[in-house]
Amino acid sequence: MIKKLFRKYFELVFWLGGLLALALSNPTAAAHFSLCPLKAMGLTWCPGCGLGHSLSFLFHGDIKSSFHAHWFGIPALGIILYRIALLLWQKVAKTSNKIII
Repeated sequence: MIKKLFRKYFELVFWLGGLLALALSNPTAAAHFSLCPLKAMGLTWCPGCGLGHSLSFLFHGDIKSSFHAHWFGIPALGIILYRIALLLWQKVAKTSNKIII
């Protein structure tokens, strides 16, 4: 039962949780632990690094800093919000099909 629920809602909870964490974080805080594999290998440049900061700046209303941190932050937020809406719509559609009137 729990495994079925986990599979059913994992992606939705993942995206919502990630956006919530970025919205609550302070993008100007000192550097912290990173999950970036390129940073772990000692490389200083990564095409994805800064995306989280960009989204966090965006949630705090700082569009200029968001764009400076990573140019793809604004489109990425739109894509993620679209995916969340699609997942929610799929869950509601499946639930409404099971209801017998």
